[in-house]
Amino acid sequence: MRILDRVLGLLLLLGGVGHTAGTFVGYRGKPELFLWSLCASGFVFLLAAVNLIRAGRRGDRALGWLTLIFNLAWCGATIGFGQLIHNMYDFRVIGFCVITLGLCPMSIGSILAPRHETARHEK
Repeated sequence: MRILDRVLGLLLLLGGVGHTAGTFVGYRGKPELFLWSLCASGFVFLLAAVNLIRAGRRGDRALGWLTLIFNLAWCGATIGFGQLIHNMYDFRVIGFCVITLGLCPMSIGSILAPRHETARHEK
């Protein structure tokens, strides 16, 4: 499961790269949309990073809750995008939904896993 967790996190990171590239190609002459889309790319990079950190910290409940909530939020935003473009079968919609929904059980696993002992508790 840890390998799948990391693979999905890396796929989300690659999705952020694709989103950023699409931003530069699609919104070059539209500064408002360009900025908004670039901010969404930043969110995807941050979400991918936090998911990858969580993958290495199995018992961290705070990270588990954070990633669960924001994975669901990004999936919801992606579904909203699919509705706006009138194409729920767009590869971007399907890709981001599959990845973020795939990361949700991993987040729940972090929430339910026993807490890690920290170095200060070991003294």
